[in-house]
Amino acid sequence: MMAVSRIIREKETVERMIRLYCSKKEKNSELCSECQALLQYAQARLDHCPFGENKKACKKCSVHCYKPAMRIKMQKVMRFSGPRMIFYHPVAAIRHLFNK
Repeated sequence: MMAVSRIIREKETVERMIRLYCSKKEKNSELCSECQALLQYAQARLDHCPFGENKKACKKCSVHCYKPAMRIKMQKVMRFSGPRMIFYHPVAAIRHLFNK
């Protein structure tokens, strides 16, 4: 069995968090254009992370690669979705906690 890369797992976790935020907080059945843009931005940042597979949690990183507006939006998403992940995606939530 081949291990899934850290970047791919991070992308999956970010997508789950953004989708959870958009559906539960904003009450959308599909990703709104703002959340879709945030998802694409986050995935592009992960694709270009200078630390690659050795990256830390973005919150603890020495290089903040998000533009200020996107960083604020992502913080809102994570504050809302983080505590709820245990109910909607328990395995991803636990993995995310241990990777911090």
